[in-house]
Amino acid sequence: MPDEFTANALSNGDDGRKWLESIPLVIASCEKKWSLKVSPPFELSYNYVAPATRADGTKAVLKIGFPKDREFKTEIQALEVFNGEGMVKLLEIDAENSAILIEQVLPGKPLSQMADDDEATKIIARVMKKLWKPLPKNHSFITVKDWSSEIFDYHKNSSNEDGLIPMYLIDKATRLFIELLDSEDEQVLVHGDLHHDNILASERDGWIVIDPKGIAAEPAYEVAAMIRNPYEKLKNIDDLDTLLRRRIKILSAELNFDPERISKWCFVQTVLSAVWNVDNKKGTDHCTRVAEALLATKQPCLF
Repeated sequence: MPDEFTANALSNGDDGRKWLESIPLVIASCEKKWSLKVSPPFELSYNYVAPATRADGTKAVLKIGFPKDREFKTEIQALEVFNGEGMVKLLEIDAENSAILIEQVLPGKPLSQMADDDEATKIIARVMKKLWKPLPKNHSFITVKDWSSEIFDYHKNSSNEDGLIPMYLIDKATRLFIELLDSEDEQVLVHGDLHHDNILASERDGWIVIDPKGIAAEPAYEVAAMIRNPYEKLKNIDDLDTLLRRRIKILSAELNFDPERISKWCFVQTVLSAVWNVDNKKGTDHCTRVAEALLATKQPCLF
């Protein structure tokens, strides 16, 4: 197993070690139960993900999650609700082994490889409109308030002006976040992490989305993840101000959302992502740079 994947699994202690040891048995069980041939895995981080071939020759993907990972369970629930509409299809579920079989999106080229940023932004907007679903009754999807709680924890637990994240960004983000929650539109089921690398070219239906988080939030929340992506492109752009302005303008026109509200969600979630990356200096530095660039766009709502 790759070192990063092993380290992430072992961060869950003895349960993580046992899960690592069980993966070959889970693969064998799924191969037998679903008539599969599983190939060596893709690049791994947190979940075990590998291409597979079904008995009829169709391509699929086996995904095995850590059994105590709430996000993996939520992903399965989200896949069931999205039901393959603009989203990768869920083919099989093995709840006991925390394993699923999903379609393999072919040819699978990610949107991050598109050179035309304006066109990529329009595609993301069109994908968003296909995805959003009413929340099921008595659902257990995490709300955007709970999903984002770490930004308030950071604010309470840190007062170091020289820390990884400037406190003026944290202060501004928490203030705006409270304002957004107080004026939130009706919640729907959103992807929660919809960016260029989670949107793949498909033979089935144009552009297909993968890896949903499954969050209960107003639709405008969905715009935020793409604003700081793709990292490899944005890190080489000196004038982020102009790029962000263009993206916000396109998203507003395509989705009929207030550009100021788009700017607010983009800023808040970018600072939140910086908080999530406090153990990853590269990630925090990138998110901080994008957040500061969002302020530099001089959208009046951010001042």
